[in-house]
Amino acid sequence: MRFSHTSITVRDMDATIRFYTEVLGLEFERRRRIEENKAEIAFVRDPETGARVELTHWDDKPVFEVGEQLDHLAFDVPDVAEAVASAKAKGARVAKEPYSLAGGTSRIAFLLDPNDVWIELIERHPE
Repeated sequence: MRFSHTSITVRDMDATIRFYTEVLGLEFERRRRIEENKAEIAFVRDPETGARVELTHWDDKPVFEVGEQLDHLAFDVPDVAEAVASAKAKGARVAKEPYSLAGGTSRIAFLLDPNDVWIELIERHPE
């Protein structure tokens, strides 16, 4: 398992991308709509370390409380079904069983940590 990225919920995607790229010096990677989630995501990365931040704007969440900005932590795994089965065997709670998003090639699943923080597991496939 390899740490992939941290996702935060954002109010304004354009302003947030400008902040992370122009103020913090991160590089813009990509941006796309995810219709089935009623959301838009974008990725920015640190050119020095490769650390990535996923910016998530939810259409149905125009306002959020302080503290709700952390959306999830993500880890790359070689086999998402196997990783979920292993986590379940160790008592982990599964928020979403493995699935693929429309237009995507990866399979993902979500666990919940003991604090209810969402943990995304990603099995990547070449696009």
